[in-house]
Amino acid sequence: MEPMSLLSIFVLSVFIGFEVVSKVSSTLHTPLMSGANAIHGIILVGAIVVAGQADNVGILIFALVAVLLSTINLVGGFVVTDRMLEMFAGRKTTAPQGGKR
Repeated sequence: MEPMSLLSIFVLSVFIGFEVVSKVSSTLHTPLMSGANAIHGIILVGAIVVAGQADNVGILIFALVAVLLSTINLVGGFVVTDRMLEMFAGRKTTAPQGGKR
């Protein structure tokens, strides 16, 4: 494909992805984050494969940037999911210390 076509597809996919994600309600956010984490894991593996087979410096740089960004996104997704699950878990009660005997 031509570079301008690829750039157009990329820009449109970023715009559509932003619009779709911004319309998600907060109750659906945690299950969607779990699914997104699985997708980001696949993207990370694909970026590692591309980086390992790169025969051009430009492709290698883009692949390494993809590995870095997908790693950040994957770890951040797990952190956000963990924090949201803690919010739904409720408060833990602790036993009073130094109380009456």
